[in-house]
Amino acid sequence: MDVAVIGATGDVGRQICTQLIAHGVLSPTSRLQLVGRPDGSSASAVHGLRTDLMDAFDERAPLIDVALRPTEVVADIVVVAAGRTALAKVGSDTDRRKLAVANTQLFEQHAEALRKHGSGREVVIVVSNPVEVGVGVFANALGRHRVIGMGAWLDTLRFQREIALSLGVRRARVSGFVAGQHGERAVPLWSSVRIAGLDVTERQAAVERLRRGRTLDMYSDELAEARVRLDAVAARNVAEAFALVDTWPPDVRVVARPVMTHQSGAKTATGTAAATVDMIATLLDGREIVVAGQVALADEVQIGGATSPGRVLGVPVILGPEGWSRVVLDPLAADEAAALAASGRMIDGMLDSLGIAPAGDDPVVGMAAAIPPAADAEVRTWEVDVEVRGADEVGVVATLTSVFSTRGVTVDAVSTRRGSSSSVQLRFRAGERRALSLVRTLERLTLVTKVVVHSTRS
Repeated sequence: MDVAVIGATGDVGRQICTQLIAHGVLSPTSRLQLVGRPDGSSASAVHGLRTDLMDAFDERAPLIDVALRPTEVVADIVVVAAGRTALAKVGSDTDRRKLAVANTQLFEQHAEALRKHGSGREVVIVVSNPVEVGVGVFANALGRHRVIGMGAWLDTLRFQREIALSLGVRRARVSGFVAGQHGERAVPLWSSVRIAGLDVTERQAAVERLRRGRTLDMYSDELAEARVRLDAVAARNVAEAFALVDTWPPDVRVVARPVMTHQSGAKTATGTAAATVDMIATLLDGREIVVAGQVALADEVQIGGATSPGRVLGVPVILGPEGWSRVVLDPLAADEAAALAASGRMIDGMLDSLGIAPAGDDPVVGMAAAIPPAADAEVRTWEVDVEVRGADEVGVVATLTSVFSTRGVTVDAVSTRRGSSSSVQLRFRAGERRALSLVRTLERLTLVTKVVVHSTRS
């Protein structure tokens, strides 16, 4: 399967690409597409990044190609990691809503391109901020269940780590989710926390001790006060600011520590990429697991018998190879329900201000991610001439045919031609939309100079 990373040369995008290969998430027969812009520094940087990745991982690297326009993006999983970010300096404004106007246009360009030219099967992971805006835009274009934002999953992993740190155990022993908006309107769901090795009474006592008698009713005020104190201390000494963070409860640290990490100049690219790669691995290996993620909702979340505010909201969902299927949110404590509703109202206000409409209805996963029957109703035989550099070289034909085999399409015939330009002729059967997607994938391979649809017949 193939992964495209939009914004591949940015801090987070580069880390995602590196970790995908280093951790063996992508096999040598998969394809990693590095997506940049034709009018920016990434137009040249993506070519350098491709070479750098091959230098580092040549023995196990997937096929790596470059795309510079939204219409050139071809992949099973599309990661959106491009756009503006908050300044990495002490005291800078971290309000993700202020990034919304700048990044919405980028979201719209890529969402529309996938809607028009995509295979109809892509799953999109939104990393860029505001995550909720990106999810709203892509969900409108592609369907709710094919789009997920990773912000709530990153917040969840941070929450688990902070709890583990306070208890002196490894993060793997802690479970529990963060919902709501990614960032300062996140909602730690203390009621979802479980700690391996502790019975119910012991867990309740541990959680009560960690919460220090507090509730989420004052959580947003606590975060605002923490931010003021951090800015004042960090202006003098960043190390002291990190030490101050260590004195706070886990749910305050889960927001404050990443802010301080970013503003220190180190940024949060490694952790963000790791959470994203974790999601990608789930989509690629066929598992279904429960993760927290920002998704476009209809009426899946009920609070007090009514649909919760937040038409895009971070919640626990079941994630599988074709996207997310359903929300798995247990009954909430009163303070959690109130905080989640407040977070949802803030998200709705941001989406309304940008003119982003609610996502339309779409079928459940298993249908939402499938090519509509009308688009591929007629299966035909296609013949394509693929002009390549060295058709007789070892591995060329295998590389071309793997584009088909890894996507469940059989190549019926292969022949090579030599002349002024070397070419490989391939014959296969597919519906029109699938065939066009395969042709576009071939065109993105670096060894391919030209692809011509030679003829089609029933």
